[in-house]
Amino acid sequence: MPGSSLDPGRARRARLWALTAGIALLHLLLVERLLDQVGTAGDKPPPRIEVAFVRELIAAPPAPAVRTQRPAAARPPAPAASDVASEPAAIVVPVTEVALAAADASAAAPKVVPAPAVAPPTPEPVPVPDPMATPVAAAALASAASASAAAFEWPPSTQMNYRLTGYYRGAIDGSARVEWLRAGQRYQVRMGTSVGPMLSRNIVSEGEIGDAGLVPRRFDGEQKVLFRAARRWSLRFEPDRVVLSDGREVDTLPGAQDEASQFVQLTWLFSTQPERLQVGRSVELPLAISRKLERWIYDVVAEELLQFTFGAVPTFHVKPRREASGGDLSAEIWIAPTLQYLPVRILIRQPPDSWVDLSLISPPLQASAVPPAR
Repeated sequence: MPGSSLDPGRARRARLWALTAGIALLHLLLVERLLDQVGTAGDKPPPRIEVAFVRELIAAPPAPAVRTQRPAAARPPAPAASDVASEPAAIVVPVTEVALAAADASAAAPKVVPAPAVAPPTPEPVPVPDPMATPVAAAALASAASASAAAFEWPPSTQMNYRLTGYYRGAIDGSARVEWLRAGQRYQVRMGTSVGPMLSRNIVSEGEIGDAGLVPRRFDGEQKVLFRAARRWSLRFEPDRVVLSDGREVDTLPGAQDEASQFVQLTWLFSTQPERLQVGRSVELPLAISRKLERWIYDVVAEELLQFTFGAVPTFHVKPRREASGGDLSAEIWIAPTLQYLPVRILIRQPPDSWVDLSLISPPLQASAVPPAR
């Protein structure tokens, strides 16, 4: 009958819209799978420590390294000057020492690496001599040699904003923010990522500042997907055990960190012991991530000069020794000694070819003072 069939043009447009919606939904589910490696219920994350960021962090040579003072009654005799550089970390210990000749960063110029865009990261940057760039390893070691006995001064609350690019069966693009927040001896590390309006993921580490760095007490995660209820998970850190996200309890390991606090713990380690931030050196860090508590080994694999929109930043590329497998994620980190040893780039990989890359888009912002504890 006339008029009983749809206009061919309208029918084609309807099919096209249906196909586009189907592809968008599939892409959303794939991105969710990449960012969501946990799925158990948990408590609502704790409220944010409120601070005001009032100034940009200006790049400067590393400050003199200092170590936390011990109580007078427990303080051992002062070591000889030649022993200071070899004193082990309080909770992060070296595992395998590569030949020290290879660790002499001052013998080679930094590698120049452009800040990543949407394209997947290249496996290895090409070394480019730069006579104006002094290797930051030399500055860090010089600072260590002139270290005073004063207690380590933690930086004020800091906010870092990143562009998020990545790949998972298609390009993804978004933003990320990492915040280091302090109130007295209480801390929070908050990391939030978003991929457009469709997906967001926020993780929070909360605990106290101790003599050996951060002491996490709780870790909370929350993920929201468009048209779906928020999914939450949590971990709890007790003096002798860790309660994982699936409810299992495991014996703790000295200095155990979570997936958010690890970045600030590495900042503390390299600030107080910069001799460990040399190409060829390794550090060990116990990590509680979702349903596992394991020892991770990080190798300092290269000294690189990263190019950002706000300028060049000398960095050290720190990479986990293990390859991610079985759905695990691994995070490579670029530490910047001239920016208070903060991570200016974070590359999260999931085999075989999926990745999420966080690259700093502006200088870090900092508060003017540390608010008192509440």
